[in-house]
Amino acid sequence: MILDLDIGNTLTKWRLKDADSSEIRSRGAVWTREEWRPGSDIPDLDIVEAVRISSVARRAVLEETVALLQRQVGNVHVARSTPEALGVANGYEEPERLGVDRWLGALAGYQLAGGCCAVDCGSAITIDFVLPGGRHLGGYILPGLRLMKESLKLGTRNVAIDPDSEAEELLAPGRRTVEAVNHGIYMAAVSAINRVYAEVCDMEGVALPLLLTGGDARVVSRGLQVPHAVWPDMVYGGLEACFPLTAAERAGRMSGAPRVPPPVSLEKIRAGLAFSMLL
Repeated sequence: MILDLDIGNTLTKWRLKDADSSEIRSRGAVWTREEWRPGSDIPDLDIVEAVRISSVARRAVLEETVALLQRQVGNVHVARSTPEALGVANGYEEPERLGVDRWLGALAGYQLAGGCCAVDCGSAITIDFVLPGGRHLGGYILPGLRLMKESLKLGTRNVAIDPDSEAEELLAPGRRTVEAVNHGIYMAAVSAINRVYAEVCDMEGVALPLLLTGGDARVVSRGLQVPHAVWPDMVYGGLEACFPLTAAERAGRMSGAPRVPPPVSLEKIRAGLAFSMLL
Protein backbone atom coordinates (compact mmCIF):
# COMPACT_ATOMS: atom_id res chain seq x y z
CA MET A 1 0.00 0.00 0.00
CA ILE A 2 0.98 3.61 -0.60
CA LEU A 3 0.08 6.17 2.05
CA ASP A 4 -0.52 9.71 0.77
CA LEU A 5 -0.58 12.52 3.35
CA ASP A 6 -1.83 16.07 2.76
CA ILE A 7 -0.86 17.84 5.99
CA GLY A 8 -2.51 21.20 6.60
CA ASN A 9 -2.11 23.58 9.49
CA THR A 10 -5.26 22.28 11.20
CA LEU A 11 -6.41 19.20 9.27
CA THR A 12 -4.49 16.31 7.74
CA LYS A 13 -6.05 14.21 4.99
CA TRP A 14 -4.77 10.72 4.17
CA ARG A 15 -5.54 7.95 1.75
CA LEU A 16 -4.29 4.42 1.11
CA LYS A 17 -3.64 3.41 -2.49
CA ASP A 18 -3.03 -0.12 -3.73
CA ALA A 19 0.44 -0.23 -5.24
CA ASP A 20 -0.54 -2.98 -7.72
CA SER A 21 -3.99 -1.98 -8.91
CA SER A 22 -3.65 1.79 -8.24
CA GLU A 23 -7.09 1.72 -6.59
CA ILE A 24 -7.89 3.90 -3.58
CA ARG A 25 -8.63 1.53 -0.68
CA SER A 26 -9.49 3.97 2.11
CA ARG A 27 -9.20 7.59 3.13
CA GLY A 28 -9.73 9.82 6.13
CA ALA A 29 -8.86 13.04 7.93
CA VAL A 30 -7.60 13.91 11.40
CA TRP A 31 -6.47 16.99 13.27
CA THR A 32 -2.85 17.81 12.51
CA ARG A 33 -0.47 16.95 15.35
CA GLU A 34 3.23 16.44 15.95
CA GLU A 35 3.00 12.93 17.38
CA TRP A 36 1.00 10.53 15.24
CA ARG A 37 -0.45 7.24 16.42
CA PRO A 38 -0.26 4.64 13.63
CA GLY A 39 -3.46 2.61 13.52
CA SER A 40 -5.41 5.45 15.14
CA ASP A 41 -4.56 8.82 13.58
CA ILE A 42 -3.22 7.25 10.40
CA PRO A 43 -3.46 3.67 9.07
CA ASP A 44 -1.40 0.82 10.47
CA LEU A 45 2.00 1.27 8.86
CA ASP A 46 2.66 -2.48 8.70
CA ILE A 47 0.82 -2.57 5.37
CA VAL A 48 2.47 0.56 3.96
CA GLU A 49 5.46 0.25 1.64
CA ALA A 50 5.84 3.90 0.61
CA VAL A 51 4.64 7.32 1.77
CA ARG A 52 4.18 10.58 -0.15
CA ILE A 53 3.75 13.83 1.77
CA SER A 54 2.54 17.33 1.04
CA SER A 55 2.79 19.56 4.13
CA VAL A 56 2.15 23.23 4.83
CA ALA A 57 2.21 22.71 8.61
CA ARG A 58 4.96 23.96 10.90
CA ARG A 59 8.41 22.55 10.21
CA ALA A 60 8.39 20.62 13.52
CA VAL A 61 5.23 18.77 12.48
CA LEU A 62 6.75 17.68 9.18
CA GLU A 63 10.06 16.69 10.77
CA GLU A 64 8.39 14.57 13.46
CA THR A 65 6.11 12.95 10.90
CA VAL A 66 8.94 12.10 8.51
CA ALA A 67 11.07 10.72 11.36
CA LEU A 68 8.25 8.40 12.48
CA LEU A 69 7.51 7.20 8.96
CA GLN A 70 11.14 6.61 8.06
CA ARG A 71 11.57 4.43 11.15
CA GLN A 72 8.58 2.27 10.25
CA VAL A 73 8.35 2.48 6.46
CA GLY A 74 11.64 3.83 5.14
CA ASN A 75 10.46 4.84 1.65
CA VAL A 76 9.22 8.40 2.29
CA HIS A 77 8.86 11.08 -0.41
CA VAL A 78 8.34 14.71 0.66
CA ALA A 79 7.16 17.23 -1.92
CA ARG A 80 8.90 20.61 -2.07
CA SER A 81 8.23 23.75 -4.06
CA THR A 82 11.02 24.01 -6.62
CA PRO A 83 11.98 26.47 -9.39
CA GLU A 84 10.79 23.98 -12.02
CA ALA A 85 9.11 20.60 -12.19
CA LEU A 86 7.25 18.52 -14.78
CA GLY A 87 7.48 21.26 -17.37
CA VAL A 88 6.17 24.03 -15.09
CA ALA A 89 8.32 27.05 -14.19
CA ASN A 90 7.52 28.39 -10.72
CA GLY A 91 6.41 32.03 -10.94
CA TYR A 92 7.48 33.03 -7.42
CA GLU A 93 10.58 35.19 -6.99
CA GLU A 94 11.51 32.80 -4.17
CA PRO A 95 10.07 29.49 -5.42
CA GLU A 96 10.51 27.68 -2.11
CA ARG A 97 8.05 30.12 -0.47
CA LEU A 98 5.15 29.00 -2.65
CA GLY A 99 2.89 26.74 -0.58
CA VAL A 100 3.61 23.18 -1.65
CA ASP A 101 -0.12 22.39 -1.85
CA ARG A 102 -0.51 25.21 -4.38
CA TRP A 103 2.54 23.97 -6.29
CA LEU A 104 1.22 20.41 -6.43
CA GLY A 105 -2.19 21.65 -7.56
CA ALA A 106 -0.57 23.68 -10.33
CA LEU A 107 1.52 20.69 -11.43
CA ALA A 108 -1.48 18.35 -11.42
CA GLY A 109 -3.59 20.84 -13.33
CA TYR A 110 -0.90 21.31 -15.93
CA GLN A 111 -0.47 17.57 -16.44
CA LEU A 112 -4.23 17.21 -16.88
CA ALA A 113 -5.12 20.27 -18.92
CA GLY A 114 -1.88 21.72 -20.30
CA GLY A 115 -2.45 25.12 -18.68
CA CYS A 116 -5.05 25.95 -16.06
CA CYS A 117 -6.45 28.09 -13.31
CA ALA A 118 -6.21 25.98 -10.14
CA VAL A 119 -8.42 27.06 -7.22
CA ASP A 120 -8.17 25.51 -3.75
CA CYS A 121 -11.20 26.31 -1.57
CA GLY A 122 -9.89 25.47 1.89
CA SER A 123 -9.13 27.53 5.00
CA ALA A 124 -7.84 30.06 2.51
CA ILE A 125 -8.93 30.31 -1.10
CA THR A 126 -5.89 30.19 -3.36
CA ILE A 127 -5.97 30.87 -7.09
CA ASP A 128 -2.98 29.94 -9.26
CA PHE A 129 -2.48 30.28 -12.99
CA VAL A 130 -0.32 28.15 -15.29
CA LEU A 131 -0.17 29.16 -18.95
CA PRO A 132 0.07 26.71 -21.86
CA GLY A 133 3.78 26.06 -22.14
CA GLY A 134 4.18 25.79 -18.39
CA ARG A 135 4.75 29.33 -17.09
CA HIS A 136 3.27 29.65 -13.60
CA LEU A 137 2.18 33.26 -13.15
CA GLY A 138 1.81 33.18 -9.37
CA GLY A 139 -1.58 33.69 -7.85
CA TYR A 140 -3.91 35.11 -5.24
CA ILE A 141 -4.78 34.22 -1.64
CA LEU A 142 -7.94 35.33 0.11
CA PRO A 143 -9.73 34.12 3.24
CA GLY A 144 -11.83 30.99 2.87
CA LEU A 145 -15.51 30.87 3.76
CA ARG A 146 -14.90 29.87 7.38
CA LEU A 147 -12.16 32.43 7.97
CA MET A 148 -14.34 35.22 6.57
CA LYS A 149 -17.18 34.19 8.86
CA GLU A 150 -14.95 34.01 11.94
CA SER A 151 -13.49 37.44 11.19
CA LEU A 152 -16.94 39.04 11.56
CA LYS A 153 -17.22 37.87 15.21
CA LEU A 154 -21.01 37.84 15.08
CA GLY A 155 -21.56 34.60 16.93
CA THR A 156 -22.33 32.71 13.72
CA ARG A 157 -19.12 30.68 13.60
CA ASN A 158 -20.79 27.31 14.01
CA VAL A 159 -23.53 27.88 11.45
CA ALA A 160 -21.98 26.58 8.24
CA ILE A 161 -23.13 27.06 4.69
CA ASP A 162 -25.11 24.04 3.53
CA PRO A 163 -23.07 22.59 0.65
CA ASP A 164 -26.31 21.41 -0.98
CA SER A 165 -27.74 24.93 -1.16
CA GLU A 166 -28.43 26.30 -4.61
CA ALA A 167 -26.38 29.26 -5.79
CA GLU A 168 -29.50 31.35 -6.35
CA GLU A 169 -30.40 30.95 -2.69
CA LEU A 170 -26.89 31.75 -1.44
CA LEU A 171 -26.61 34.85 -3.63
CA ALA A 172 -29.94 36.31 -2.53
CA PRO A 173 -30.09 38.91 0.29
CA GLY A 174 -30.21 37.25 3.69
CA ARG A 175 -33.32 37.79 5.82
CA ARG A 176 -31.66 36.76 9.10
CA THR A 177 -28.21 37.67 10.39
CA VAL A 178 -26.90 34.15 9.85
CA GLU A 179 -28.18 34.20 6.27
CA ALA A 180 -26.77 37.68 5.67
CA VAL A 181 -23.33 36.51 6.84
CA ASN A 182 -23.40 33.26 4.87
CA HIS A 183 -24.68 34.87 1.69
CA GLY A 184 -22.27 37.80 2.01
CA ILE A 185 -19.15 35.67 2.34
CA TYR A 186 -20.36 33.36 -0.42
CA MET A 187 -20.91 36.34 -2.71
CA ALA A 188 -17.44 37.66 -1.85
CA ALA A 189 -15.75 34.34 -2.59
CA VAL A 190 -17.43 33.47 -5.89
CA SER A 191 -17.29 37.07 -7.13
CA ALA A 192 -13.55 37.19 -6.42
CA ILE A 193 -12.89 33.93 -8.27
CA ASN A 194 -15.06 34.92 -11.23
CA ARG A 195 -13.40 38.33 -11.50
CA VAL A 196 -9.80 37.15 -10.99
CA TYR A 197 -10.25 34.41 -13.58
CA ALA A 198 -11.64 36.84 -16.15
CA GLU A 199 -9.03 39.54 -15.46
CA VAL A 200 -6.05 37.20 -15.80
CA CYS A 201 -7.40 35.46 -18.89
CA ASP A 202 -7.98 38.87 -20.47
CA MET A 203 -4.51 40.07 -19.44
CA GLU A 204 -2.75 36.99 -20.83
CA GLY A 205 -4.97 36.57 -23.89
CA VAL A 206 -5.92 32.95 -23.18
CA ALA A 207 -9.00 31.13 -21.91
CA LEU A 208 -7.80 28.61 -19.34
CA PRO A 209 -9.49 25.48 -17.98
CA LEU A 210 -10.68 26.07 -14.42
CA LEU A 211 -10.14 23.38 -11.75
CA LEU A 212 -11.43 23.44 -8.15
CA THR A 213 -10.37 21.48 -5.11
CA GLY A 214 -10.63 21.80 -1.32
CA GLY A 215 -13.30 21.26 1.30
CA ASP A 216 -15.58 24.06 0.06
CA ALA A 217 -15.08 23.37 -3.65
CA ARG A 218 -18.50 21.80 -4.14
CA VAL A 219 -20.47 24.73 -2.77
CA VAL A 220 -18.23 27.38 -4.38
CA SER A 221 -18.60 25.55 -7.69
CA ARG A 222 -22.32 26.36 -7.74
CA GLY A 223 -21.67 30.10 -7.99
CA LEU A 224 -19.04 30.15 -10.72
CA GLN A 225 -20.00 31.55 -14.09
CA VAL A 226 -17.50 29.70 -16.28
CA PRO A 227 -17.17 25.99 -17.14
CA HIS A 228 -15.02 24.17 -14.60
CA ALA A 229 -14.32 20.81 -12.98
CA VAL A 230 -14.12 19.83 -9.31
CA TRP A 231 -11.14 17.59 -8.48
CA PRO A 232 -11.07 16.65 -4.77
CA ASP A 233 -7.75 14.79 -5.17
CA MET A 234 -5.86 17.50 -7.05
CA VAL A 235 -3.07 17.78 -4.45
CA TYR A 236 -2.77 13.99 -4.38
CA GLY A 237 -2.61 14.13 -8.18
CA GLY A 238 0.42 16.38 -7.87
CA LEU A 239 2.05 13.86 -5.51
CA GLU A 240 1.36 11.08 -8.02
CA ALA A 241 2.87 13.10 -10.85
CA CYS A 242 5.98 14.02 -8.85
CA PHE A 243 6.52 10.56 -7.34
CA PRO A 244 4.91 7.97 -9.65
CA LEU A 245 4.97 4.61 -7.87
CA THR A 246 2.38 2.54 -9.75
CA ALA A 247 2.16 1.47 -13.38
CA ALA A 248 -0.86 3.71 -13.91
CA GLU A 249 0.96 6.71 -12.43
CA ARG A 250 4.03 6.09 -14.57
CA ALA A 251 1.68 6.09 -17.56
CA GLY A 252 0.51 9.57 -16.54
CA ARG A 253 -2.86 8.67 -15.03
CA MET A 254 -3.83 10.56 -11.86
CA SER A 255 -6.49 9.18 -9.52
CA GLY A 256 -9.88 10.85 -9.70
CA ALA A 257 -8.86 13.22 -12.47
CA PRO A 258 -12.06 14.76 -13.89
CA ARG A 259 -13.09 15.38 -17.44
CA VAL A 260 -12.15 18.99 -18.05
CA PRO A 261 -14.84 20.98 -19.88
CA PRO A 262 -13.50 23.31 -22.57
CA PRO A 263 -13.43 26.92 -21.38
CA VAL A 264 -15.64 29.53 -22.95
CA SER A 265 -14.03 31.62 -25.66
CA LEU A 266 -11.76 34.49 -24.75
CA GLU A 267 -14.18 36.81 -26.53
CA LYS A 268 -17.00 35.82 -24.18
CA ILE A 269 -14.75 36.21 -21.15
CA ARG A 270 -13.80 39.71 -22.28
CA ALA A 271 -17.40 40.63 -23.05
CA GLY A 272 -18.51 39.53 -19.58
CA LEU A 273 -15.63 41.43 -17.98
CA ALA A 274 -16.44 44.60 -19.92
CA PHE A 275 -20.10 44.34 -18.91
CA SER A 276 -19.24 43.89 -15.24
CA MET A 277 -17.01 46.97 -15.31
CA LEU A 278 -19.92 49.07 -16.59
CA LEU A 279 -22.11 48.18 -13.61
